[in-house]
Amino acid sequence: MTWLSLLTIAVGLLIWTGLVVLYSRGALRRRPSFRLMQVPSVDSERFVPTVISLTDSLPCQGQMTGFWVKSDEIFAARLAAVASAQHSIQFETYKMTPGRRADDFAEALVRQAKAGIAIQVTVDDYGTEKMPDSYWQRLREAGIDVQSFSPLSWLAAFDYLRRSHRKLLIIDQQRILIGGAGVSDLWDGTPDTGNQSWFDYEVQFEGEVAGILYGLFVQHWLDSGGQIDMVNQPVKPLHSSVERTDILITSGEDPSYRSSSLRALVETWCLAARSHIWIASPYWLPHADIRRVLVQARQRGVDVRILTMGSNADKQLVYYAARMLYGDLLKADIKICEYQPSMMHAKAILIDQAWVSLGSANIDPRSLFQNDELNVASPDPDLLAKVQQFFGQGFNQSKQIDYHSWRRRSQREKWLGRLALLAYWQL
Repeated sequence: MTWLSLLTIAVGLLIWTGLVVLYSRGALRRRPSFRLMQVPSVDSERFVPTVISLTDSLPCQGQMTGFWVKSDEIFAARLAAVASAQHSIQFETYKMTPGRRADDFAEALVRQAKAGIAIQVTVDDYGTEKMPDSYWQRLREAGIDVQSFSPLSWLAAFDYLRRSHRKLLIIDQQRILIGGAGVSDLWDGTPDTGNQSWFDYEVQFEGEVAGILYGLFVQHWLDSGGQIDMVNQPVKPLHSSVERTDILITSGEDPSYRSSSLRALVETWCLAARSHIWIASPYWLPHADIRRVLVQARQRGVDVRILTMGSNADKQLVYYAARMLYGDLLKADIKICEYQPSMMHAKAILIDQAWVSLGSANIDPRSLFQNDELNVASPDPDLLAKVQQFFGQGFNQSKQIDYHSWRRRSQREKWLGRLALLAYWQL
């Protein structure tokens, strides 16, 4: 058999596998024909109930008590939070790689475990594949419970496409840290991404929100084969003394093309916006319906801006694929800003300078239709001020793309983008 025959067979199998995956996720079905005509604005008393009903979001109370930008601040905040724990620590993450950041985090966890703190860790099997077994062995020998989310099983191979993309640290069931950063030296910068700290954030909340997110952590913990005693807990949640503010938790739990809480959140918020829609997403691959509601918002006079990765992207093919989708948005006078100094990795949606959604979800097919994600939304004025400042810093260090220069990009980039879009549903 010639190499050409083998290549043909391999390509055929790849295409067949892709079609099977699309079929299994419902992408090939005829979609119901419906559209939301109007959504209450953010200043309406009906806004929060509408979002809850359309997105299955969980309402609760809490307050932002910390906001950190870039790697040094983010990792220092996590280590300080771990060191402050009095009873328990839960941690879930997608991305981990060997290096200083992972070693420092392990040392902090081990120190607390030896001090008698109950610690549970859930890591995504694919996102942490580069971590050596010795790393997990060290944690387990210190008494830390570690579970791997969705490991590969040839008895259910397609289940491996479901990944946990969440990043969550819970301290004493009273305080949570959430954001987009993994546990990796990558966030300090690499030669391929500008040799500067990646543009990302971490936010801390206190209050009832911590107890709700603990419950979501437990669900993944049990899904991963963990055991838990829900009666004899190391600490019972206490009533928080902080000022209380509305919070909405949107959990992308095993979504599909036909049922996605986070997709519903994005579209609902875009329809609700009256003055501003600012979105940060490194992997900017919006579905056609999201592009449509963004264009409609701009036609209503809404200031629509996208902050995304530039040429210092960590995934060049995804960058080229994303740029293939700029056209309709640019023609509608939507501002697309590519961050220049390094990799832009933050995920956030800010509407009307009144509500912000933060967390792990990108605006891409994997986050909206396949991964388990976790976003927290809040109208907290202090948080809004921090996020507006974050966006301002990002925009100021970005290159705004115009339609004519976008059309003049190289043929090589265009062809690479077209090829990458063939795998759109796995980007």
